[in-house]
Amino acid sequence: MSNLLEGKVAVVLGGTGGIGVAAAKRLAGAGASVVVCGRADIEKARHVAQSLPGHGHVAKAVSITESDSLAALARDVRALFGRVDILVNTAGFTKPVKHSDLEALTDELIDEIMKVNWRAQFAAIRAFRDLLDDSGAGLVVNVSSISATTGVGSNIAYCAAKAGLDVMAASLGRALAPRIRVLNVSPGVVDTSFVPGRGADFNDKVAATTPLGRIGTPDDIAEAIEACATHLKFSTGTTIVVDGGRRLG
Repeated sequence: MSNLLEGKVAVVLGGTGGIGVAAAKRLAGAGASVVVCGRADIEKARHVAQSLPGHGHVAKAVSITESDSLAALARDVRALFGRVDILVNTAGFTKPVKHSDLEALTDELIDEIMKVNWRAQFAAIRAFRDLLDDSGAGLVVNVSSISATTGVGSNIAYCAAKAGLDVMAASLGRALAPRIRVLNVSPGVVDTSFVPGRGADFNDKVAATTPLGRIGTPDDIAEAIEACATHLKFSTGTTIVVDGGRRLG
């Protein structure tokens, strides 16, 4: 356990998911106080917060697709801690749709995917901008995907949303500098239940065709998120690929 983030406050949206839990553990292990945010299951968020190393962690419920809910969360965190130094956007949603099946990618599904995987991240940054700016060394880390550049993913809209996140990092990295840095961490396939219907057979097939010989773990991604906060302090507006070389195949 290090103390590189001692005195810092980190807000992790999607904090009850696989990558979110791992990120919360990493940031807490580096000394930060972590606000673990879940959508509906506040008890799960509390369990995660209570399991973290260190002290000062809390659990909060938030609807990331409702800007009023995000604004209320920012007010609550300001009242509790008086500051936010790190905002981590790990929440997301997808549904497998073959890229050739244009009818199956309905308007409703497109709208939902863009709302959860792009608009919500922008809205969260907007809600926490003042707190991050007040920090003087604020950091936003979004979880993107190599599908943003490969065009290979659970569905076309998901690929597009992640490409939008990468553009957002570049745009906001410029617009919010120098007091807020914006970075994306871009995984390939990760061993979570994020994509419905993907099981061991799929993971084994991907591992066999990945240069480093395995799929990612939530901690692989969390380690990169931690590095954004602790070591990559002269980086902003860019996307860091953590995929075992998967995009090279």
